[in-house]
Amino acid sequence: MKSEVRNPKSEIKIMIVEDSKIVAGKIRKSLENMGYSVTAIVTSGEEGIEKAKEDKPDIVLMDILLEGKMDGIEAAGTIRSRFDIPCIYLTAYADQKILDRAKITEPFGYIIKPFQDRELHSNIEMALYKHEAEKKLKKLNQELQDSLAKVKSLRGLLPICANCKDVRDDKGNWERIENYIANRSEAEFSHGICLKCSKKLYPEFHDKI
Repeated sequence: MKSEVRNPKSEIKIMIVEDSKIVAGKIRKSLENMGYSVTAIVTSGEEGIEKAKEDKPDIVLMDILLEGKMDGIEAAGTIRSRFDIPCIYLTAYADQKILDRAKITEPFGYIIKPFQDRELHSNIEMALYKHEAEKKLKKLNQELQDSLAKVKSLRGLLPICANCKDVRDDKGNWERIENYIANRSEAEFSHGICLKCSKKLYPEFHDKI
């Protein structure tokens, strides 16, 4: 019995946000011919955000000029910030003002219409690779922050002398509690005398009060 051969591209889910049904249909056909899975085709930015929330696609192909109150740039920025889904812009306009607005949303691609299938394919693959690299970097940074937090934290049982209040470290050495805590946390010390000790050490001053 032959084992089923899985196509890794078919597991990549792509959503199309395009207000031209003809263009959207051509893009869908191209994506499916490449082996990708198209989760949805929507015509407005508002609908794109809702479908991104529902379907959680791996990538969004976003037209910039859309029907409705929200254009593709605003929609892509919202999808990126809320759901961390990468977006590739598909547009017939190369206007510098539009490009400057688009760059703020940190797109993973910017393709000028009309485009070739190989250009679409290469942009998708690069976007997926870049997004995966970003996720790994975020994970490593979080692990580093967690490790640093653990290094600068006090944990476990602290053996402390009942008389002088020195603390024994894990190597058996005794040191002042101030030094022990300062070397293992972000705490800083300032010294003073509490009222109880002040009365004990300097009774002459308190007797005059």
